[in-house]
Amino acid sequence: MIRKHAFFEGEVQGVFFRANTRDKAREIGVKGWVKNLPDGRVEAVFEGPEEKVDQVIKWCENNQPHARVDDVTVDIEKATGEFDRFFVKR
Repeated sequence: MIRKHAFFEGEVQGVFFRANTRDKAREIGVKGWVKNLPDGRVEAVFEGPEEKVDQVIKWCENNQPHARVDDVTVDIEKATGEFDRFFVKR
C-alpha cells in the first residue's frame, strides 16, 4: 500500500473536481480525501495499491470532465491505513 499527497493547479475549483475525484477513487477502490485550498488549488491524499493510486491521479490530471489541470505536485508518504473510504474534506 502507498500514500500519495497531491496538489492540483489550474481550473480545479467550481467545476466538480472534488466530487468527481471522490467518485472515481471510490470506483477504483482508493481511500483518502480531497479538499479545496484558499489559493485556488485542490489538495488530495490517496491511499491504496500503488497502481490504483496512480490510476486515480492520472485520471484527475487528464480526464476530469469540466476541469483543466495545469500542474500536479505529488509527494510519496508513508501509508497509515487511517481511512475507511474516500471523502470530500471541507
